[in-house]
Amino acid sequence: MITLNINGLNVSVEEGTTVLEAARFIGFPIPTLCHMDGLSPYGACRVCLVEIGKEPRTKLVSSCTYPAEEGLVVRTASSRVVRTRRMVIELLLASCPQSKVIQDLASSHGVNKQRFKQEHDDCILCGLCVRMCSEQMMAKAIGFSGRGNERALGTPFNVKSEACRQCGGCIYVCPACQLRCSYTEKDSPVCGGCQNLPPPCLEKEKFDDMMCFMSPCVACEIAPK
Repeated sequence: MITLNINGLNVSVEEGTTVLEAARFIGFPIPTLCHMDGLSPYGACRVCLVEIGKEPRTKLVSSCTYPAEEGLVVRTASSRVVRTRRMVIELLLASCPQSKVIQDLASSHGVNKQRFKQEHDDCILCGLCVRMCSEQMMAKAIGFSGRGNERALGTPFNVKSEACRQCGGCIYVCPACQLRCSYTEKDSPVCGGCQNLPPPCLEKEKFDDMMCFMSPCVACEIAPK
């Protein structure tokens, strides 16, 4: 067994457990987009970032791919983590604002603006569909090609794949395809229809970590708007 410290609590987990699995095991919520139980970790969306190490030498890592280590110190909701996570969500909104999954993620993290160039892509390159097709359906009918800005999703050589059984598994797991968000303002990339209050503990300078992990946060529910 391995013992690590998550948000001030010592946790014992089996060797090979990821930080995400360890945190969720004891009830600390960490949002994800590219992670799904039963599929290999990928670390593409970066929404699951956590802060590891001790001050002043800390760093941000993706919790779904980082292995639990003996004596590791993890903070899942520090001000640095929440600030970075919100920026990542803004980038996702810039790519795919029509996704209800991403819009709900933005609402739950208090993201009410989007400062980046607006795109209307149909894919956020999370790789869920590729791993579902390969690891669960055993078809390998789709995959990635290219790098950087040229990275794209499709079939080999962009021709119809004979391996595809049209099972719909790729669409089922896709955060861009599952549900579409009904905009209240078409010119705004942020719907905000399900907006939650931001955690008041992080708005005060004396707190550097989120104080409540309940959903919804009790403090947020009673805080004045």
